[in-house]
Amino acid sequence: MDSNEIIETINMIEKQKLDIRTITMGISLYDCCSDDGNTARRKIYDKICRCAKNLVKVGNDIEAEYGIPIINKRISVTPISSIAESSGEKNYVEYAKTLDSAAKAVGVNFIGGFTALVHKGYTKGDYTLIDSIPEALNVTDRVCSSVNVATTRAGINMDAVAKLGEIIKRTANVSAGKDELACTKLVVFANAPEDNPFMAGAFHGVGEPECVINVGVSGPGTVKAALETAAGANFDTVADIIKKTAFKITRIGQLVALEASKRLNVPFGIVDLSLAPTNAVGDSIAHILEEMGIESCGAPGTTAALALLNDAVKKGGIMASSHVGGLSGAFIPVSEDSGMIEAVERGSLSLEKLEAMTCVCSVGLDMIAIPGDTPAETISAMIADEASIGVINNKTTAVRIIPAIGKKVGDYVEFGGLLGRAPVMAVSNFSSSKFIKRGGRIPAPIHSLKN
Repeated sequence: MDSNEIIETINMIEKQKLDIRTITMGISLYDCCSDDGNTARRKIYDKICRCAKNLVKVGNDIEAEYGIPIINKRISVTPISSIAESSGEKNYVEYAKTLDSAAKAVGVNFIGGFTALVHKGYTKGDYTLIDSIPEALNVTDRVCSSVNVATTRAGINMDAVAKLGEIIKRTANVSAGKDELACTKLVVFANAPEDNPFMAGAFHGVGEPECVINVGVSGPGTVKAALETAAGANFDTVADIIKKTAFKITRIGQLVALEASKRLNVPFGIVDLSLAPTNAVGDSIAHILEEMGIESCGAPGTTAALALLNDAVKKGGIMASSHVGGLSGAFIPVSEDSGMIEAVERGSLSLEKLEAMTCVCSVGLDMIAIPGDTPAETISAMIADEASIGVINNKTTAVRIIPAIGKKVGDYVEFGGLLGRAPVMAVSNFSSSKFIKRGGRIPAPIHSLKN
């Protein structure tokens, strides 16, 4: 780096809210399986505490030494449905409590992996884990849960899709006194990546090593600030500016990832090239799209603007890191993005437009509050729609949605912190019940004859 680049990086951090969103340590728990649940949970607690005992300290040391804000330090573990099944227990809430205790002991703010992978079918452990999700998320503070219901190769498990609609409703009901906070810790995936460092969907996949460090970068404010210097420029210039900015952002992520890996003596996994917004002013994906010329996010042209942004971020970022993975792209959560919230309030951004945007972004319908009386079958149908987009287009999609119990369109739910606040959005009143009740599996799509 020359002196100009150093000054530029300092400005990105101090004025444009550039940060490392998370260092996430992935830990395999396969050696913790036991036919005795208490033994398995003791092994899980001990291994997490042993592997991650220095994670927070190392993150804080790197932050202080390099002056780069590192917002979160987190852990992902092997899907608990695979680990707990050997115990034969009929409820996995105690496993969630163990994860929660271990997360608190080492000081991380979230631990992901209360997970089941059911895209082709259920095992007994998968059934038990999914049934345990509502209570598990309600009685713990830091545990995050995910379920993968579809892949491009396997198709969509519609039995699981139907079940998850009910589970999301139950999760909202058990945490109704806390603004349905438990629902913010549950995400339903299609084509879930095994190395995603971001919550709520992080888990340590079956193809991952014993222990690994993955890093997620952020930087919407930095991209917007760069575009402010190019008012009226054509899209070739816009794409070029975003690519160069993404390169600089990712280079910082790569530096932190390698340093954390070395100090923890844990292999470096991937850098996730994501633009992750917060609800702070100046840190919004929606505002980037509006900087390109969209009057209000959600207006015609928004999907094209988001597609350009997502592609340019990947093209610029991939040059700066030796290993890229995770979700990689732009997140478009509503509650965590001040610009998205404003767009909903102005009436320019609807649920249907958000669904269209998920065709070109890195995740899906994320952190969206809907009326609490929305039927479970309607939520399942929304999951099916998103899964279809992921399966057909061979990409990750997800649904993290919050039925706001007792609230109607225009009301708000307040989560606080990075999770933000969400206006309750309108959902179609037409029923999808007969569609969801068919069950079975939607076949995998043909891989030739693409159109």
